[in-house]
Amino acid sequence: MVARGLPETLSKGHPMRETTGKAGSPAFWRPQLGSIAVSILTALYLLALTNRSFWSKGWLYLDGRPTTFFSIAIGIACLYIALCVAVSLKYVMKPIFILLILASAAGAWFMDRYGVIIDMEMIRNAAETNSAEAGHLITPGFVLHMLVYGVLPTALLLWVRVRHHTFFWKLRANLAVILPALVIALVAGLSHARVYAATVRAHHDWFETLNPIVPLATAVQFAAGQSADRNVVAGPLGTDARVSDGPVTGRKPRLMVVVAGETARAANFSLGGYGRETNPELKTKDIFYFGDTTSCGTATAVSLPCMFSVYTRADYSHRRGLETENLLDVLAHAGIAVEWWDNNTGSKKIAARVRERSLVEGGNPRDCSGGECRDQVLLDALDAWIGSVKADTVLVLHQIGSHGPSYWLRYPEAFRRFRPDCRSAEFSDCTREEIVNAYDNTIAYTDHILAGVIDRLQKAEESLDVSMLYMSDHGESLGEFGLYLHGAPYMIAPGEQTHVPFVLWLGKDAKAAYSGACLDAETAKPQSHDTLFHTVLGMMRVETRVRDPALDLLSACRRGAVS
Repeated sequence: MVARGLPETLSKGHPMRETTGKAGSPAFWRPQLGSIAVSILTALYLLALTNRSFWSKGWLYLDGRPTTFFSIAIGIACLYIALCVAVSLKYVMKPIFILLILASAAGAWFMDRYGVIIDMEMIRNAAETNSAEAGHLITPGFVLHMLVYGVLPTALLLWVRVRHHTFFWKLRANLAVILPALVIALVAGLSHARVYAATVRAHHDWFETLNPIVPLATAVQFAAGQSADRNVVAGPLGTDARVSDGPVTGRKPRLMVVVAGETARAANFSLGGYGRETNPELKTKDIFYFGDTTSCGTATAVSLPCMFSVYTRADYSHRRGLETENLLDVLAHAGIAVEWWDNNTGSKKIAARVRERSLVEGGNPRDCSGGECRDQVLLDALDAWIGSVKADTVLVLHQIGSHGPSYWLRYPEAFRRFRPDCRSAEFSDCTREEIVNAYDNTIAYTDHILAGVIDRLQKAEESLDVSMLYMSDHGESLGEFGLYLHGAPYMIAPGEQTHVPFVLWLGKDAKAAYSGACLDAETAKPQSHDTLFHTVLGMMRVETRVRDPALDLLSACRRGAVS
């Protein structure tokens, strides 16, 4: 019997032309598939077309053993099928699959193109960026990739008409797929369990690229943590702090400029032996360069708060950093004026209780466009401010430095010393040589900025006791091991991302307080971000129970002082 007003084939559930409310007027043809078939197709699509990094790493780490590789491939495919079938409920199935497809397409782009791993700290770094910085990653190539691997399959999914059955029929049918899939996955995993376990232990990055399950699970974990973080209040630290030689009476006020670098790697500093001359100005200054310094993290959202915290890298965590006041707070407790000037994406709450000033807003059009400025704005602001300093002061300058992938935006035309330089945020448009040239230009420009800070401090030496300390927050990969940018999990991060430049300059009064030979000896020793907190306190003559002389790298070199 045919339902009135409908073609016979459609009333029986076969794929046919649908109609609008107006009898007989054709709408558009939509294929019709069962929910289990759509779930299996979605699972296989995710695994086959958005997991290139996972499969390539697996083939490499399993030494190209076909049986072992295909066994785990079958096991993971069965797990994906079981998961997709499990959520194939009417009204929620398509939204969930669309989320998986779009997230997987985006994750595949960054993992396959840059070699990044989307872990907790990478997600935190992305969440704390600004629109200008994020915009450099939205390249034409990314848009095309998302259209092909995200929008097109999503459109196909929306086009397909999914057949659903009654609850108990669906439950039986779904379990008939899910249970055998889980059994096959278990057998596949156990068949080479010792090999898989050993491989995962040796290569922690392998399963962290399983897309989109691991990135989405990490994102959910991050979101849950963010909710809890909003209620955290920083506990007091170093409230006993005081300046050992008292108020500024009978001596010059101390002015220390701490430059927090961005994405500068030590490997490309000629001060440390790099073959190219990337530090022509700093090498003419009377500086101390610590050539073996390691960072606390591989991304700004981790390294920057850790640098200014009382905790060492081994003890630091994001939550502990939020729960405890930092170096700037201790300096303020001692009565020292503290300011943070930012030419990046903010202080990551480090300057939450002191004066924080964004130099991007209202910056000179000569150096600013699109919501970003070159670091010249730091020098311009220093020119207008330094004459007003009358008390002990610590000024933090947060650079944009060498932040990628748009390296060419970080330096003016006059600093295009290494050519041809990559002029695109899409690395596939450039050779590796062009990418390195652009990056080296950013280092040369940072050299110019640091030398400019020193020049300005030197001019103020008659009225101020001046010094400068520069540390980069983390390094950068430029194609080594197939990696670009930064943010790799620390335990597997290459040295290019964790080995950072560290420069110290002392004005004539500050230098007189230390043994030059002793400081020269210190430059040859391994250093790390762990020393920043305690070294700055020592240089500003701040006494407090939380300062550890063993982590003040200048403590042993101070003339006539008890550490």
